[in-house]
Amino acid sequence: MTVLAHRTDTVTRDALAVLQPGFEGTTAPAWLLRRVGEGLTAVGLFGRNIASPEQLAALTAQLRTERDDVLVAIDEEGGDVTRLEVRGGSSFPGNLALGAVDDTALTREVARELGRRLAECGVNLNWAPSADVNSNPDNPVIGVRSFGADTHLAARHTAAYVEGLQAAGVAACTKHFPGHGDTNVDSHHALPRIDVDLDILQARELVPFKAAIEAGTRAVMSAHILVPALDPTRPATLSPQILTGLLRRELGYEGLIVTDGMEMHAIAGTYGIERGSVLAIAAGADAICVGGGLADEATVLRLRDALVAAVREGALPEERLADAAARVRALAAWTRGARPDAQPEGSRASGIGLTAARRALLVTGSIKPLTGPYVATLAPVANIAVGDETPWGVAAELAGLLPGTASGVYPQGASAGDILAAAGDRTVVAVVRDAHRHPWMAEAVDALVAARPDTVVVEMGLPRTEPRGVLYIATHGASRVCGRAAAEVIAGA
Repeated sequence: MTVLAHRTDTVTRDALAVLQPGFEGTTAPAWLLRRVGEGLTAVGLFGRNIASPEQLAALTAQLRTERDDVLVAIDEEGGDVTRLEVRGGSSFPGNLALGAVDDTALTREVARELGRRLAECGVNLNWAPSADVNSNPDNPVIGVRSFGADTHLAARHTAAYVEGLQAAGVAACTKHFPGHGDTNVDSHHALPRIDVDLDILQARELVPFKAAIEAGTRAVMSAHILVPALDPTRPATLSPQILTGLLRRELGYEGLIVTDGMEMHAIAGTYGIERGSVLAIAAGADAICVGGGLADEATVLRLRDALVAAVREGALPEERLADAAARVRALAAWTRGARPDAQPEGSRASGIGLTAARRALLVTGSIKPLTGPYVATLAPVANIAVGDETPWGVAAELAGLLPGTASGVYPQGASAGDILAAAGDRTVVAVVRDAHRHPWMAEAVDALVAARPDTVVVEMGLPRTEPRGVLYIATHGASRVCGRAAAEVIAGA
């Protein structure tokens, strides 16, 4: 009985160790602290958990009163996907903007400064960068989160980002393996499928991940996508062929494998999160990410108990669970011992994000100085990864540079007539996001330009249409600094 009890306790602690749960609130609830004390080794943070850098630092310090090596993870890509600056917009451009500049030293410097800010707040694992090659321009969930559609450009910037982030002592988690760029379905809502042959996968999707592994990425995140050329039945997160066969054995990766959020419909709607978590660990994953939607103690206990039961029933080898838990603890130990590199002499860290955003601009045409323009933001529905709580656009930044600026937000269904009626005789600045994916948006812009040739057009998503308007600006992302950079051009600053 004593041996069995000890074994069960070890399995239970290992089951807790492989979970990366979220929670509600800006302080750690009592149940979370209790579970950290019992063996939970990682916690995931989301926008709802962050009010300020000072509050975040206090929160992470609170977690470390229970365990000094706890992994505190966050989805902080910079650019459109920010949690650190969820309420005001990111101080950094995202991957597409960095890819547009194509200066790997700049990418490394941006990632290092982002990592420094995370480390100052006690965050030591970042679910970034996205290494996906955005080969499908209609991709609804990657887009500007990718460095671009060119494989080798994506590879060199993925490696630079990993190096920069980890130079600050923050572990990088390269995602979404084996590549989410050639999809037209959002895995938050359904199971995407990539139907290309193995040669294309090797030559396109896998190249940036190989570069990340060579750069020493400490973690890799799996994708909830079906890739029949690799596994015709199971999505990558649940596939032994993909996680163990391809990532571990063929690519030689030895670090932590983290799943994408298990409550995403691609997994939860097909397998359920309990069975999905068991299958993921059995397939070769080491850590289960959950908490974007399910963020309570009951979820943690459900997953812990599902893993323990699977071991007892023989559905999950105890050695596989122990190996996964050991990898989590090894990464935790690395973060505790990580020593950030010295800041380069003459670093431009304080303004590096805006500098990068300015360099990323694509500007066509010119305008005379404006007074009191009307900014019309044509707003699509935000995908879940980006969220709809983070402000974007140029209206606020332009109002700070041009007093008298007026603005309005126009959702799907709005027309050029609606905008012109509100604008009156003011010059219209039409701000769009992925206009090529939203016909209503493209039609409204065409009608605006036809009616008012002096219209200024700002594309803050993936630029796929021909430049339109008297002045066209492609920012390659919708972060706050991208909006600032565009506003400076419009205002002639």
